[in-house]
Amino acid sequence: MIVPGNECCKLLAVTLLTARDIREIAADIGLRPTKQKGQNFVIDPNTVRSIVTSAKLQDHSSVVEIGPGLGSLTLGLLEAGHHVTAVEIDEVLAARLPATVEKYGKSAEKHGQRAAEHGQGAAAADETANFELVNADALRVTDLPTDPDALVANLPYNVAVPVLLHFLEIFPSLESVLVMVQLEVAERLAAGPGSRTYGVPSVKAQWYGDVTLAGRIGKNVFWPSPNIDSGLVHIDVTRTHRDPEQRRRLFGVVDAAFAQRRKTLRAALATWAGSAQRAEELLRAADIDPKTRGEALSVADFERLAAAGAAQGEASTTGSAQS
Repeated sequence: MIVPGNECCKLLAVTLLTARDIREIAADIGLRPTKQKGQNFVIDPNTVRSIVTSAKLQDHSSVVEIGPGLGSLTLGLLEAGHHVTAVEIDEVLAARLPATVEKYGKSAEKHGQRAAEHGQGAAAADETANFELVNADALRVTDLPTDPDALVANLPYNVAVPVLLHFLEIFPSLESVLVMVQLEVAERLAAGPGSRTYGVPSVKAQWYGDVTLAGRIGKNVFWPSPNIDSGLVHIDVTRTHRDPEQRRRLFGVVDAAFAQRRKTLRAALATWAGSAQRAEELLRAADIDPKTRGEALSVADFERLAAAGAAQGEASTTGSAQS
């Protein structure tokens, strides 16, 4: 379900939610946050503004926010003058969010309308505003009413990496990302080769661009308070050409390389390559020591290895056809 904005609206004066506001809204809709859904709501306006600042957005960006919850970050993005498309899976939260935006963002400047059509059975929007709502599972979203150039979100811990990678894959219009995730996940995403936390999420995220740890958020700014701190991850998306087949090949190699971290790449890639000997040949073709482990390889190393595998596969196919 897609709910378009009403006529317009560049919000000029927005009131950010306080801890009291959050609890009142939750009580009004009968919400009891659960760990299973990863529901931890930011209750500090200063933290919200800090997150928006850390996103380093261009003026009047088109932002997709995943898991807006009760609207804390949504209002912060609107306050900064950005267009927000909020994707919320919870029907109760989604039903309440437009009213929250209307109540706490009363000052609005009307401007032109524009039509938008949506696939997958979604109703067509006659006009759009600075706020739009999509009530759907983020992992299943393949179309949005407005093409986003930025992703800013407080992601549920249990699906943070899959959701992040899904949106980077599906929406090539994205130029920047700022997500708040579990601190351990944030450190893993930003880790470099050789680090003990460097792994599959690191390589896959860094294939899209420059990934940096943008800050640390303490537990006391959430309701309910989580057991661990959170981290902000910023991605400057530099890969504008995203060939699906190239991505599939690369990610396949990465998954295989880290499936058995303690093994050398010659052994770890045996199944992927067809045999350990074949893996060694491909590694040498990519100028990589077969005794190396996956955590020592950079994104560029993995790209060379994937390309070597593709070239050998094409050569084998050509040879078979000619014979």
